[in-house]
Amino acid sequence: MMAAKTILVAGTYDTKDDELHYLAEIIHGQGGRVLSMDVSVLGDPSRPTDVSKHQVAEAGGSSIEAAIGAGDENTAMQIMGSGAAAKALELYRAGSIHGVVVLGGTMGTDLALDLCAALPLGVPKYVVSTVAFSPLLPPERIPADVQMILWSGGLFGLNSICKAALSQAAGAVLGAARAVEAPRRERPLIGMTSFGKTVLRYMVTLKPALEARGFEVAVFHATGMGGRAFESLSREGAFAAVMDFAPQEVSN
Repeated sequence: MMAAKTILVAGTYDTKDDELHYLAEIIHGQGGRVLSMDVSVLGDPSRPTDVSKHQVAEAGGSSIEAAIGAGDENTAMQIMGSGAAAKALELYRAGSIHGVVVLGGTMGTDLALDLCAALPLGVPKYVVSTVAFSPLLPPERIPADVQMILWSGGLFGLNSICKAALSQAAGAVLGAARAVEAPRRERPLIGMTSFGKTVLRYMVTLKPALEARGFEVAVFHATGMGGRAFESLSREGAFAAVMDFAPQEVSN
């Protein structure tokens, strides 16, 4: 029998309590487990979360009192965003979570992107946002493998329209956590950048030759998010070597 997967459900429980609990109910109803994280500042959830806002602020090297005392919503959310990212990574490394779904409006989405960016490539991460795919989200702020779902009609309170988006997100993240095949890293991995096969053909020669020498080779399409994924894995130390042959993204 497949072991139950645990999904981190994060958001501002002081303003989106009903919506976040609805997400959790759907995940539970499909046989998953939930670990809840409150990233609000001023208010409190209707019932305690697994990770409190105080723990989140402390993980960000600060405190709720400091966030409130800043007197500025942007500064407060930066504190909570830093803490949420650090706490989510800690939970993932401990094996406590297998995927994450974050709910947010404008400020909450900014925090959600920080949280998702902290998790390694391949960890299922979903953001349900009122500003998904909008110009408010520049490409450089979006993690390479995050999935976004527009939170239609969900700015204030539950309704049949926003429930459709929330239930899809709950099912998607749990399904992804169950189905994902995590990288095994059985062979040293080489990261290579290129354009399409018809433009730059060096990979056609290099890939099989490197594989014959015992390496695994991953070729990234260097046209934006592919390059972001390449750089993300580089920062994680996933590669034994890199062959960055298509560096035009430096100028882009």
